[in-house]
Amino acid sequence: MTGRERGDRRVDQNRDNHTDGKELLARRFEADRGHLRAVAYRMLGSLSEAEDAVQEAWFKLNRSDVGAVENLSGWLTTVVGRVCLDMLRSRGSRREDPLEYYVPDPVVRVADTTDPEHAAEVTESVGLALLVVLETLGPAERLAFVLHDMFAVSFDEIARIVDRTPAATRQLASRARRRVQDAGPGPGPNARRQREIADAFLAASQGGDFEGLLAVLDPDVVLRADGGRTLAAVSKVVRGAEAVISQALMYRRFRQAALPVVVNGAPAFVAVVDGRPTVLMAFTIVGDRIVELQVLADPERLAALDLSEEDLARATY
Repeated sequence: MTGRERGDRRVDQNRDNHTDGKELLARRFEADRGHLRAVAYRMLGSLSEAEDAVQEAWFKLNRSDVGAVENLSGWLTTVVGRVCLDMLRSRGSRREDPLEYYVPDPVVRVADTTDPEHAAEVTESVGLALLVVLETLGPAERLAFVLHDMFAVSFDEIARIVDRTPAATRQLASRARRRVQDAGPGPGPNARRQREIADAFLAASQGGDFEGLLAVLDPDVVLRADGGRTLAAVSKVVRGAEAVISQALMYRRFRQAALPVVVNGAPAFVAVVDGRPTVLMAFTIVGDRIVELQVLADPERLAALDLSEEDLARATY
């Protein structure tokens, strides 16, 4: 074999090793994608922004020498956290929509009416009500709480992301935890009972049954409606059972087909007109009462729901 042939073989081997290394990284990243998406979603409350954050992590992985990284999953988690922190800070400087009305992006699954317990297990465990509370936290507080309390990232690692001491980072998470505990809803009943209560609300609202609505609503229930930019006039916050009932009684006029779904582990309905989703209503239930109603009426975000034509065709009156 000539020297040139040996040189060509080394070039080919180096190219093959490089290709194999890239393919291995791609497989490792795909294995972590679901976890990274979960981190970003809890950080941002937006499915599209969460995907952007995960994609940015992939770009950073490709630009970085991670040969000496012992825990690649942990490295990717902190990268996504740093990307999300920057996105939250940028969002805070340009946000125009009132936070009071904001309903985070829902993770929607068609309800399995034969096995509601299983339906609750396979959906995202973080509820919309909790995401609403997380929106009230500062970016660094949210990062510290999400990474430490939800994903067990150490304060030493988080401190490097927020550029603070571990002790100061611990305080960030502690303040956030108190806010979440003070504002977050308590535990609800099992999935089957939650669906029964949601069904009772829908039947009573469509039938104009005031007493039926009063029986399932907490006296201090909060209804949050988000119409987005297109239907800004719809956006509102309504507090108290009687005020919510005055809104709910209007639903009987529409007699829209409703598709039972599960949103972030909680019962919900999607109103369907001409094969298109027009309103999503999700319930937060504590004890045997509805304590929060999250209503998403934003046409742009409704159109992006993960529902097929076959799913929507299952809606019934």
